[in-house]
Amino acid sequence: MVEVIGVSFDNKKIYYFSPNEKKIKKGTNVIVETEQGLQFGTVMVENFSLENNKIIGTLKPIIRVVTKDDLKKNNRNIKDSSYALKRCRNFVGEMDLNMKVLDAHFTFDRSQLIFRFLSDTRIDFRELAKRLAAVYKTRIELRQIGVRDKSKEYGGIGTCGNILCCTRFLKDFDSVSINMAKNQGIALNPTKINGLCGRLLCCLRYEDDCYTKCKKELPKIGDEFSTSNGTGKVTEIDIFKRKVKVDIPGHGIIEVDVKDDESN
Repeated sequence: MVEVIGVSFDNKKIYYFSPNEKKIKKGTNVIVETEQGLQFGTVMVENFSLENNKIIGTLKPIIRVVTKDDLKKNNRNIKDSSYALKRCRNFVGEMDLNMKVLDAHFTFDRSQLIFRFLSDTRIDFRELAKRLAAVYKTRIELRQIGVRDKSKEYGGIGTCGNILCCTRFLKDFDSVSINMAKNQGIALNPTKINGLCGRLLCCLRYEDDCYTKCKKELPKIGDEFSTSNGTGKVTEIDIFKRKVKVDIPGHGIIEVDVKDDESN
């Protein structure tokens, strides 16, 4: 077990750091060391013990609780980041690049200036990076993110009426296919199977394995199926009730329970 503190930079995702022998209360602003340099964050989870196997990579330390000077510097960074975003967008327009710059962020020590952008294609932004570096005299990082990442960042309410899964708990985006919707018998209507991001709903894969397993125990549509009323073709399947509708020549369509009437 190792003692850690949970810190967030955006009040959403929490990262673990070594408390560095400090006891820090929730809500306290701190300066932490990250792979991108020093960052300004907020303690979201106070000191607690975490299993070693849950620590990914090297545990970076809490440097200090913020001072008045740190707070002033962070506020200045936020203001300068806003100006940098406007300038970057102007450069993008002048260079006619097919990208939408979402935000800009200085690390606390200003060792990096990070821009995140959306684009449907790969962008050659080398010239853009040179222009920005010439202005800000620091390392420039242009980070392309997907529309799902954008939804995760900004949040929203899904068609289910709940806060988006990606905002609440999803850490990684697994692949989702249209076959999952078909497997679950969901109408292939974009308004039903697409999320706010415009991509297939992440939740389509939650129960897909269960549907696949249950279907293995049931006949397929078009299969011959024997019942006490004769043999016919399966026209419809109810996975949850384990019932099928069978079209029997000379008798019509009847619904039967697979468990009781499975004699084929």
